[in-house]
Amino acid sequence: MSYEISTLMNNTKDKLVTLKLRNTKTIQGILKEFDIHMNMTLEDAEDVSAEKPEKLGKILIRGDNILAISMDKD
Repeated sequence: MSYEISTLMNNTKDKLVTLKLRNTKTIQGILKEFDIHMNMTLEDAEDVSAEKPEKLGKILIRGDNILAISMDKD
């Protein structure tokens, strides 16, 4: 199963992803890197939780803070 997840994540690099976090925030950005712990680096990230998105730029999110990942379509 971990092989399928790794393959899916590799195919999603340089594409838009949406992350639902444990603190109820929702972050959107371009996936640049990830590791076996699902730590992720996103570029052009935005906090889209509120009515008006807040630009965050390049960020690193620890994998244990992520509840769900959505691979957005192009």
